[in-house]
Amino acid sequence: MQEYRSKLDARADELAPICVHAGDERDGWGGLETPLVLSNAFGFEDADHAAAAFRGQNNAYIYGRWGNPTVRALEHKLAALEGAAACCATASGMAAISGVIMSACESGDHVVAPRSMYAESARLLRERLPRFGITTSFVDADTASYEAAITERTRVLYIETPSNPVLRVTDIAGVVALSRARGLLTIADNTFATPFAQSPLALGVDVVVHSMTKALGGHGDAIGGAICGSTEHVERSADLVVKGFGGVLAPFTAWLISRGLRTFHLRQRQACLSAAELARALSERSDVARVHHPSLRSHPQHALASAQMRAFGSMLSFELAPRGELSAIERGKRALSAIKTITHAVSLGDVRSLLVHPASTTHSTMPGPDRLAADVSDGLLRLSVGVEGTQALLADLERALG
Repeated sequence: MQEYRSKLDARADELAPICVHAGDERDGWGGLETPLVLSNAFGFEDADHAAAAFRGQNNAYIYGRWGNPTVRALEHKLAALEGAAACCATASGMAAISGVIMSACESGDHVVAPRSMYAESARLLRERLPRFGITTSFVDADTASYEAAITERTRVLYIETPSNPVLRVTDIAGVVALSRARGLLTIADNTFATPFAQSPLALGVDVVVHSMTKALGGHGDAIGGAICGSTEHVERSADLVVKGFGGVLAPFTAWLISRGLRTFHLRQRQACLSAAELARALSERSDVARVHHPSLRSHPQHALASAQMRAFGSMLSFELAPRGELSAIERGKRALSAIKTITHAVSLGDVRSLLVHPASTTHSTMPGPDRLAADVSDGLLRLSVGVEGTQALLADLERALG
């Protein structure tokens, strides 16, 4: 664990200048914080200045739906964290995901995506996009399964790694090699890993999407999404989802997320360390049937995660074993009622640790067979590890499980 602690320290130090300073724009009075600009519209110097702005020949702001200085500062910071040429902030993570896919696909096109993924993303692909002629094949998260599912109509290979909620890990470079050989687009949801733990663009992915609501904002008070990648991909997506569909991130929300990002490296360092220690402790309990976290050698993709991730992330899930007359589900219900330091709530990436039962909440929209095929069992609990401290969290879990 000491070696992992040193690795986390090094990553936090590497990201610190970006988290604290990237994207900063000073106001005219010397204020250190990026100004919160609430104006809907922006004035022009003259008719030529206005015309050039609408032709994209200058950097003038026009209208709040098209761009805002506070939002732009956040986009620059996140682009720097992801190593992207450009970033577009959106109203939510689902706005980012739907916007990227719909900007890349037309009626008749096909997507390949993993079975194990965020349920609302799966619902988008399974129920909503087929109405517009865009179909999806759901596969196991390995390269061979992606390759077998590709057809002449395939346009996008979609990756979510580690996956929600069972932390399956996809070989990013392997899927990228497939997409490049066939001229396809690779999209990766990096919400669970965050830029602290993983850099999909550096591994060749075309577009990265985020729910900034989670670890990037980190304080449970702002909802937003992000699209990161080349200028071409980001501008095409932004034109559809922000300008066209109106998925605009409010300036005040952008300001809150930017403020949260200043401590992102510190929060993730602590949360990733605690998650690994909690996963190890839970895996040693006889009354815990399974623990899902890439740091564990028992994880089927531990070696892959060690190779492509800088950290193993702050998310884990586990399934309780039956004990006496109590089923795994009943034990889970009792644990959710007994926790005190940990909070029983949905979402993730918060400074608070959050525990939830996916089958009855976050993944309840998935058809039963699909949910079980994604390994989301009835007794699974998902834990988003916060910054309360390892020993306090461990004590709360031990008491609740006992």
